[in-house]
Amino acid sequence: MDNDEKTPGKHSGEEKLASADAGEADKKENEERSAKPAKPFYQRPLLMAGLLVATVVIVAGGIGWWLYARQFESTDDAFIDGYTVQLAPKISGYVEKLLVQDNQFVHKGDLLLQIDPRDYEVALADADAAEASAEGAVAQAKAHVDATVAEAAADEAQVLAAKATAKNAQQDLERNASLTPRSVSQQTLDSSSATASSTRAQELAARAKADSTIEQVKLAKSQLVSAQADLRQAQVKVEQAKLNLSYAKIVAPIDGRVTHRTVQMGDYVDKGEPLFALVDPNLWVTANFKETQLAHMQTGQPVDVTVDAFPGTKLTAHVDSFQRGTGARFSALPPENATGNYVKVVQRVPVKIVFDRPLPAELMLGPGMSVVPTVSIRETPKAVETPETVPAQSEKGTTVAERPGHG
Repeated sequence: MDNDEKTPGKHSGEEKLASADAGEADKKENEERSAKPAKPFYQRPLLMAGLLVATVVIVAGGIGWWLYARQFESTDDAFIDGYTVQLAPKISGYVEKLLVQDNQFVHKGDLLLQIDPRDYEVALADADAAEASAEGAVAQAKAHVDATVAEAAADEAQVLAAKATAKNAQQDLERNASLTPRSVSQQTLDSSSATASSTRAQELAARAKADSTIEQVKLAKSQLVSAQADLRQAQVKVEQAKLNLSYAKIVAPIDGRVTHRTVQMGDYVDKGEPLFALVDPNLWVTANFKETQLAHMQTGQPVDVTVDAFPGTKLTAHVDSFQRGTGARFSALPPENATGNYVKVVQRVPVKIVFDRPLPAELMLGPGMSVVPTVSIRETPKAVETPETVPAQSEKGTTVAERPGHG
């Protein structure tokens, strides 16, 4: 009984000793293995083969990417551009009709807004009355000219008659004076002398009256000229009144979309006050490329345009023209490189890029939206002409380096 109870404890102690010996052996083996130096990586063929393949893949990929990327020039400094027509009234008044809403598309000639026309209708009626009065004054002046001309003709006839009578009386006087005293009496001689003097005085009076009538004719003609000038002035005022009345209606000068509307029904608007703008649907891209990107860029080269607002959408276009001057040159405060310390900065040149076909209606594009154009500079330029702009003949097929003045 006692021997059977002691046997399990004896076996347990032996197992513990065996485990301790095995642990010591494993520990010693691990220490010996760690103390043994590892092989260099170049003596490991699998590792070397992997590194070589990776290096070849990276170099080949880099060369391929470089060969591909050098065919294109791209920039994110580019925006949708287009013409915007600002509409403002030419007259002042209260808005009687407002026929457009925000962002509405309108056609050329559509009535957009009407100002209360009553004041301008009254002004037109007043101008018409003034014109009629001026026409009456002209007619009266013409009649006065005709009357004075007729009177002058009658006075001239009187002068001729008086001149003939005076000449006849003078001849009688001379004839009587040449006779001997026995042939003519002194009374007859005195009577002839008095008649000659009287007819001479009548001739002078008739001449003076005729001269006065001629001056009256000149005065009447000058009054006619003045009346005609007043008539022309009245007619101009009528035309101005008609124009002012027509200005009460504001119509669309182009096809476009209403934007930036600031007017409401019943508002009082002043002359020249901006009311809204019309955005022309014919849009293009203005891309500000670095001057170092233009060496191989030509008009007509194809362009792929992506729009930030519509990821995944790619639009086809082409290079249309290059601005003759950098963007900084035409800024509000152009740089003055002749003063102070000069630091050379790569300049940007605006390039106009025109779309090849009409833009899809579902793309709500407008001026100012960001785009990314990518120009294929290794392709032959396309002979594309659009209604918006036709490239100059001297620009087609020329690179920037070939253009005059490019250094």
